[in-house]
Amino acid sequence: MEIATANTWYQTKSVGDGITWIWEPHIKPYYRCNIWHIRGRDRDLLIDSGMGVVSLREQVQLVAERPLLAVATHTHFDHIGAHHEFPERAVHLAEAHIMVRPDRYNTVADDYVTDDIFTALPPGDWQAARYDVQPAPATWLIDEGDRVDLGERNFEVLHLPGHSPGSIALYEQVTGILFAGDVIYDGPLAYEAYHTDMADYVRSMRRVLDLQVTHVHGGHFDSFGGDRMREIARAFLAEHDR
Repeated sequence: MEIATANTWYQTKSVGDGITWIWEPHIKPYYRCNIWHIRGRDRDLLIDSGMGVVSLREQVQLVAERPLLAVATHTHFDHIGAHHEFPERAVHLAEAHIMVRPDRYNTVADDYVTDDIFTALPPGDWQAARYDVQPAPATWLIDEGDRVDLGERNFEVLHLPGHSPGSIALYEQVTGILFAGDVIYDGPLAYEAYHTDMADYVRSMRRVLDLQVTHVHGGHFDSFGGDRMREIARAFLAEHDR
């Protein structure tokens, strides 16, 4: 398989509202985490950080320009791989222990990380069996109702467990923008992890249905609107809400 270069590992695109979408194009879509950067007046916000196989700070200047809080929507390997590169880090308290001592089991890397998830392999001495997430203990343990304040922008933390115990979303009520992590996205939802709880997931998806949302920026695949969000949520509940 072709080997990628560090300077092609990430791509970026402005999606409006001061939001930049960052992604790793050499990872196949199902395994590719969406990384979101939000510009604030007083500091910036980074939501998830990808696999960490290439330095995010070195290759994407945007994330190194200003003070920044790196939030993990949950602690699966594809979402927290570069969190150790940022001094301010937040995660839900239910998964804080994973950020302290990540391993291939508790980040689900054992279940997914093989050469087959790439279209071009990471640069350097890449060996899938040796992939690990580096420790990145949280400096802030967040929970339901907490606020992430960027100055003129304010996001509410929604604890939406199910996909994992500490899964969160960030909701900006004034704009209706929801950063949903892996709670809901427009693609095959994953609920096979060792700590997935379907009863919790059903309850969380019911909550999602009640949100007044204009745009959803999920943890995978393309962004979508509120009508599509409700369509996805209703389909999930029709299948799993017994």
